[in-house]
Amino acid sequence: MADSIMSKAATMEIPINSNGDTGTLPEDDSLEQDLQQVMVSGPNLNETSIVSGGYGGPAGGIIPTSSIKDIRMKSRGAGLPKSQSAASRLAEHTEQHPGITRLIAMSTLYSSLIVMAHASSALWSSNNNTGNSTEEVSRGVAVEKLDSVKKWGINTYKCTKQMFSERFGKGSRTVDLELEAQIDVLRDTKNKYENILRLAIALTSHFQSMVQTQQALGDTFSDLSQKSPELQDEFGYNAETQKLLCRNGEALLSAINFFVSSIDTLVNKTMEDTLMTIKLYENTRLEFDAYRSDLEELSLSPRDAAAMVRIEMAQHDYQIHRDKYERLRSDVTIKLKFLEENKVKVMHKQLLLFHNAISAYFAGNQEQLEQTLIQFNVKLKPPGSDKPSWLEEQ
Repeated sequence: MADSIMSKAATMEIPINSNGDTGTLPEDDSLEQDLQQVMVSGPNLNETSIVSGGYGGPAGGIIPTSSIKDIRMKSRGAGLPKSQSAASRLAEHTEQHPGITRLIAMSTLYSSLIVMAHASSALWSSNNNTGNSTEEVSRGVAVEKLDSVKKWGINTYKCTKQMFSERFGKGSRTVDLELEAQIDVLRDTKNKYENILRLAIALTSHFQSMVQTQQALGDTFSDLSQKSPELQDEFGYNAETQKLLCRNGEALLSAINFFVSSIDTLVNKTMEDTLMTIKLYENTRLEFDAYRSDLEELSLSPRDAAAMVRIEMAQHDYQIHRDKYERLRSDVTIKLKFLEENKVKVMHKQLLLFHNAISAYFAGNQEQLEQTLIQFNVKLKPPGSDKPSWLEEQ
C-alpha cells in the first residue's frame, strides 16, 4: 500500500535528516508564522450565542486567559518528570527557543477543542428528547458548529504535528523539485524588481525636484530680463534655456512615471497574486503530507477490524487532500507560466521606453523624446497636474 500511496511522477518524498532541511533549528518567528498560516482558516469562535453553556466549562464557551496560561505552564513542563529523553530534548529546545513553547501551548489548546466538541455533542445527544422545537433547532445548529470546530481542530493538530516533525528532522515532505525551483526564482525576481521600483521612484522624486528648480530659475531669469535692460539678452537666453529644459524634463518625468506604474502593477498585483496562490499550495502541501503520514502510521499498525475502519477513513481523507494538492500544484504551474510570459512582454516594452526616453533627454534631442512618448502612448502631464486643487485641499 505504501508504494501505491507514494508513487507520483512529478513529485518525490525527501526525508529530512536529523538536523532538518537547513542543518540548523529554524527561528521562532518563522515557525510561529507557519503555524498561524495553518490556523488562519479556522472557524469564527467569537460567535458563541448559540453554544453558550453547552458544556461544563465557562459560560459562553470562552476559555479564560488563566486557563490558557495554565496550558502554557504545563507545556513548559511544570511539575512533569524529566526522565524521558525525548522530553528532555524538547525541554532543551524550548529553553533555547521560547517561541516553540508558545506554539506547543497553542497546539494543545486547539487540540482540547476536539475533546470539548466531542463532550458537547454527547451532552446534546443525551438531552435531545427535551425542550421545544426552537431549542431543538438551536441545538442542531450548535452541534453542527461544534462538529466544524472538531474537524478544524483535528486538521490543525495533524498539520501542527507534521510541521514540528519536519522542522525537527523526524518526518518527510513531498517536494516537486522543478516547481520549487521556479518558486524560488519568482521570489528572488520579485525582490530584485522591488529594488528597481524603489530606485525608479527615488529617481522620479529627485528629478521632479530638479525640474521644479529649473522652472523657478527660468521664471527668475525672465523677470530679471525685463527689469535689467543692460543684461536683458543674457537673462533672456538663460530663461529660454531653462524653460526648454523644464519642458523636456516634464516629458521625461511622464515616461518615468509610466515606467514606475507598470513595474508597480507587475510586482504588487501580478506577482503578488501568483505568490498568494503559491502560499495556498504550500499550505495544501502541508495538509497532504500530514494526512499521508497519518495513513502510513495506520498502515503499520495491527490489522484488526477497528484498525481497518480507521485505515479506510484515513485513505478517504488522504485522497481528498491529495486531489486538492494536485489541483493547487497545477494552478501554480499554470500561473507561473503565464506570469513569465507577461513579465517578459511588459519588461521588454518598459525597458525600451526607459532607455529611449533617458537617451533622448540627455542627448538634448527634443524631437526624439516626443516621438518616444507617442510610440509608447505616454500622455504628457501638464505642470502641476499631480497637485490637488485649492478646493480639494479645503
